[in-house]
Amino acid sequence: MIFRQLFDSVSGTYTYLIASRSGGEALIIDPVLEKVDRYLRLVEELDLKLVKAVDTHLHADHVTGLGALRDRTHCITVMGEQTAADVVSMRVSEGDRIAIEGLSLDVLYTPGHTDDSYSFLMGGRVFTGDTLLIRGTGRTDFQNGDPRQQYDSIFNKLLKLPEETLVYPAHDYKGDTVSTIGEEKRFNPRLRVGSVDEYVDLMNNLHLPNPKMMDVAVPANMRVGLHQEEIARRGWAVTAAEALALRGSRDVVLVDLRETAERQKHGIIPGSLHAPYPDLQENVSAGGMLHELAAATGKRIVFYCAFGERSAMAVEAAQDAGLTNACHIEGGMAAWKKASGPVVR
Repeated sequence: MIFRQLFDSVSGTYTYLIASRSGGEALIIDPVLEKVDRYLRLVEELDLKLVKAVDTHLHADHVTGLGALRDRTHCITVMGEQTAADVVSMRVSEGDRIAIEGLSLDVLYTPGHTDDSYSFLMGGRVFTGDTLLIRGTGRTDFQNGDPRQQYDSIFNKLLKLPEETLVYPAHDYKGDTVSTIGEEKRFNPRLRVGSVDEYVDLMNNLHLPNPKMMDVAVPANMRVGLHQEEIARRGWAVTAAEALALRGSRDVVLVDLRETAERQKHGIIPGSLHAPYPDLQENVSAGGMLHELAAATGKRIVFYCAFGERSAMAVEAAQDAGLTNACHIEGGMAAWKKASGPVVR
């Protein structure tokens, strides 16, 4: 396995690049915007293909690299379903898995630092975001933070993991790089409390200054997903209501870009074709399934995904490949359901 821990000294952020093998798929956790060139250079040096970029939560101390990585690699952006960030193309919840070739991350909902905080478990490693830090815990006094929720996340989820589990946080300000669940149980001063009420009292009386970047980073991280707006301006988008009117037409084929697990969990639009997003370039190129389907039948390709981000990128790729009548459902499956579109499982 390839595992790299990268550090941004300005914000004290740890970013993690993970792949199962050289030449394979990779994912990145908690990327920082200013370091995107560095990440992509490393991806190239290690002969990897970046397919997913994940944030553990909506960060307040740096601008995320999710949007830039999406624009430059067409990767899938991933966050928890509670997030207010609009860049997200795949939203996960407790019990889901984030999979790439050769490995997967188990998704744990660990709110408290923020209401969209998640941790990700991979074998003997857990990526804890700002929920559990090395000899500390994330503050709970902004972004819908809640010390009572954080106590539950730490004591009833993270500390239930095997003691040898390696703890990789999103931040550190003292130079520590990794800990274990067992170490944090024994030595973390924030965890030396006798009850949830004692923990709440401790966290409510820290009186910390706001992060220096908070007023810039939080609005910037909420508003990154501009790709769909550009696609709509080019006339390559239909609303969910318009897609409803098109459904059943002999001249239209609906193409679902989501992964199998998403389709099983959230349902599909009846009659749609499954062509997963990772296979997009092959499918829309000459000789590919969608290219040949459009050429042979003249059908209009209408892409959809969970929220419209992947399908917007798919339209752009299809147009570049000569499928000039391709479009997508703006807002994806979420918009389809709001429009009372039929769904089957």
